Amino acid sequence: MADISVLIVDDEIQLVKSVVFALKGEGISAWGVHTGAEGLAEIERQPPDLVLLDQRLPDMLGIQVLETLRSRQSTLPVVMISAHGDTRAAVQAVKAGASDYLTKPFELDDLIHVIRSTLERERLAAEVAYHRKTVVGSDGMIGDSPIMTELIATVSRIAASSASRVLLLGESGTGKGLVARSLHNQSARAKGAFVEVNCASLPEQLIEAELFGAEKGAYTGAHQRRVGLVALADGGTLFLDEIGELPQALQAKFLHFLENGNYRAIGAAQVRTADVRIVAATNRDLAADVKAGRFREDLYYRLNVIQLRLPSLRERGGDALALARHFARRYAAESGSPPVSFAPEVEARFADYPWPGNVRELKNLIERLTILHPGRAATLAELPPDMLRLDAAAGAGEPPKTLSDSLDASERVLLTEALARAHGQKGRAAELLGISRHAFKRRLQRLNLTSGNRS
Repeated sequence: MADISVLIVDDEIQLVKSVVFALKGEGISAWGVHTGAEGLAEIERQPPDLVLLDQRLPDMLGIQVLETLRSRQSTLPVVMISAHGDTRAAVQAVKAGASDYLTKPFELDDLIHVIRSTLERERLAAEVAYHRKTVVGSDGMIGDSPIMTELIATVSRIAASSASRVLLLGESGTGKGLVARSLHNQSARAKGAFVEVNCASLPEQLIEAELFGAEKGAYTGAHQRRVGLVALADGGTLFLDEIGELPQALQAKFLHFLENGNYRAIGAAQVRTADVRIVAATNRDLAADVKAGRFREDLYYRLNVIQLRLPSLRERGGDALALARHFARRYAAESGSPPVSFAPEVEARFADYPWPGNVRELKNLIERLTILHPGRAATLAELPPDMLRLDAAAGAGEPPKTLSDSLDASERVLLTEALARAHGQKGRAAELLGISRHAFKRRLQRLNLTSGNRS
């Protein structure tokens, strides 16, 4: 966290000194002021990377400082601090543009975690903003193949409708997250929050707290009151990626929320309501999971109001080359180097290659070529070996038996390779794949794979 700067705006002088000292011990540059007016002036004079802003200041409320910043078109990340754990004020602050909040007294570990996660979200948001400025097509979706042209038009129609439940299906790497953002950005909810959660990336015991929130002390480790993602997405869009990994114990509670918009935070007595458009996504065959008893049938039909299947890259004709050129320009701009280009035989291979990893695989390839061969025309010799060994079945035009069979085969390869790289340790293999250990074990069981007894 080197080179990070944090401004603390709080009238408790000793608290400011303590936080400044603690953050400097973590390698973070920090300094403080004690009134809202001083904070606004300091931000103009020396903009920090992040502001810790107390809710109650001698001259104004913290939310007034926040609103002033946002009226100046400032996107500076602000973490609000409350002395009384006022959830209503915290939610109001988040809706006004705060990135997160803490309640006093807070632990140093909690503060560091909030700073890390907030700045990481800002970094990702900046990448998305850059992507939107440079892409072609509707809100970042690139391609002029007939299937992509129809998809772009369909997304626009769905976004403009009142549909509050959309289910995105398709192989991994086809851009479901991008489509979900496009549905939000083109909708009447665009001024609300777009909140994303990957159901496979969180430990099973934390998913409920992440979605619905939790009161302080509601469970072991709940040192702060947590505002759930459902509350943050109120008036906006909640994107649930890998919905097929939602634990069965939570499926009933989420179904209840979908039916009436009501939910209850863990440990809370009060029932709350949220108006949220739900966009769910999966590369799993949910219908098959319903038949196998792994996914609730009533939840499946509640989510499946409007279904949108995203095409694989191999179905999109010449879009692979258009995407490759786009990513070449993007990564060149980010690195300050000339864009990589492609020899004619490489362009031909892009058109022939089946792209099992879809757009994600192509993007990673172009990033690697940009790093290794900036400003040059990439040749076949510089492509990965897998791209030089076209699959015989794909080359012969033989489709997989079913989409489910194809996805299961790909998933078996990924799981087996991750276990090999992790020397049989399931926890480490799950980290390599970016999913929770519980989700990893569920996938092993579903595919009847054995992994030894190492954890």
